[in-house]
Amino acid sequence: MARVCELTGKKVMSGNNVSHAHNKTRRRFLPNLTKATLISDTLDRSVTLRISTHALRSVEHNDGLDNLLLKTNDSALSAKAAKLKKEIKKKKAAAAA
Repeated sequence: MARVCELTGKKVMSGNNVSHAHNKTRRRFLPNLTKATLISDTLDRSVTLRISTHALRSVEHNDGLDNLLLKTNDSALSAKAAKLKKEIKKKKAAAAA
């Protein structure tokens, strides 16, 4: 399983450990991923996603999962999140009509 946030697309980054003597060795910076169960208000069900803690804060800031998904670009979303976004759009369109 890749270490990528399903909502924001945050991935592993690389950099250097720098010692006191300025010796540089390569290292990896891993995203802080957690398994979160979020509730979709439009679909009336819960969804389990592997997201970063930054994305979890973004969900709360945007007043829920549905609003965040509708605002987020499809290229940053995982396949599972993109499918969820499509379902939400379809249900909102059906409710409006």
